[in-house]
Amino acid sequence: MRADRWREYLDRLHPSGLLYATYEHRLIAELDPERLPRHVAVLADGNRRWARTNAPGKPLTEGYKAGARRLRDFVEWCDEIGIPVVTLWVLSTDNFSRASDEEIGPLLEVIEGLVDELGETGRWHVHPVGALDLLPQESADRLRAVDEATADTDGMMVNIAVSYGGRHELRDAVRSLLEEEARLGTPIETLAKTLDIEHIAEHLYTRGQPDPDLIIRTSGEQRLSGFLMWQSAHSEFYFCEALWPDFRKVDFIRALRAYGQRERRFGH
Repeated sequence: MRADRWREYLDRLHPSGLLYATYEHRLIAELDPERLPRHVAVLADGNRRWARTNAPGKPLTEGYKAGARRLRDFVEWCDEIGIPVVTLWVLSTDNFSRASDEEIGPLLEVIEGLVDELGETGRWHVHPVGALDLLPQESADRLRAVDEATADTDGMMVNIAVSYGGRHELRDAVRSLLEEEARLGTPIETLAKTLDIEHIAEHLYTRGQPDPDLIIRTSGEQRLSGFLMWQSAHSEFYFCEALWPDFRKVDFIRALRAYGQRERRFGH
């Protein structure tokens, strides 16, 4: 058992921990199974701020590592509740283009380690989504290898949004659509007249999956920053003040409870 897991286990044996666990179980029991989301997506924001406060003087990588541990927990929570699809945004194209090699290298190592760990469980299909061509070849190959190795897993779909940007996704979807139609010999005039919403949706990174019903963002930020721009048209949003490494299971359950209490109108 990893040291952090062992500490968590001991904390739960403490009277306050037992009380907290009891509270968690009560909240879970109050959730309506008929009003749970099929797809939960999360913007795991606040790792660097967490590092500056909780690991002063240490590299920001400490925040990334803490965030990765919480992402692993989050996947477990989703599986426990019975969520079929979860999407974790771990690196945006904007962050990738702005950050230095000294920062990106360690972050990619943490992401690759997370993806490997999730894949090694053999419980979930771990599926990287994003502009993987922007990543170093070795990193992209490693992520694709886990995707391929877990593709036939019957468990939950875990999308890892890495080098992801909503505009990049729409660009890639349109490129893929045009390439497909060109191979079929479709005249551009015909395509312009027959193009429909479903045609573009079939070329998104998440094609074949349900759109996210619930999108969670931590650290107090209340914007999507281009996350799942197309897929989030009818999503419900839940914003939490906690920095991502401090996001607790009870916070997740409260997000699910808030989602279950909303009347979804789907644009009507």
